[in-house]
Amino acid sequence: MVSSIFKEEIRKATGRSWEDWVAALEGTVDPGWSHEQIKQAIHEQHHVSEDWSEWIATMYAPLMGRVPVGTTKDAGVQIGVRRTLAASKEQVWEFLTTSAGLPLWIGDVSSFKLEVGHEFTSKEGVSGKITVVKPYHKLRLTWKRPEWDQFSRLQLYVLSTNPGKTTVSIHQEMLEDVFIRDMMKRHWENVLAELKQQLEEAP
Repeated sequence: MVSSIFKEEIRKATGRSWEDWVAALEGTVDPGWSHEQIKQAIHEQHHVSEDWSEWIATMYAPLMGRVPVGTTKDAGVQIGVRRTLAASKEQVWEFLTTSAGLPLWIGDVSSFKLEVGHEFTSKEGVSGKITVVKPYHKLRLTWKRPEWDQFSRLQLYVLSTNPGKTTVSIHQEMLEDVFIRDMMKRHWENVLAELKQQLEEAP
């Protein structure tokens, strides 16, 4: 599946629709070529940047029956990031699930109840519904940005094996495509970096 986000970005970057790109590549790409060969051919024949040649080759791969990195049969396109913080499990959990930390990963919400079935929409437009709550350990919920066509599945884990040290793990599944996967990987890495800074610098 190719997201509307990618289709919009490729049109802005190259002046051509994704459908035009598919039609052009179908007549020129040899199914036996490696990813690098396809990328190089796009770069040389169509005069687009190396970054966009990479993305076009990556997004075209499933049309040749190839499975992109980060894709599984059951969870679809997914991403996982984690960071260890110098804070207790209780501190991390309370921060993430209250008004102090919610803006980092959901946004400005009028209420956020740790109850299965609770639905939320932030002022920034992020929406979803909580499906699993295991206090001080795990949250599972649906999660969607306003410009997305479908909901993803988001899981937050708070894991502690040493006193004063806690690992936060974020796993997001059912993303629309690998373009959004890359975007969300950078997003969650930034979220965890900000979380680490705020908690470790707190008085």
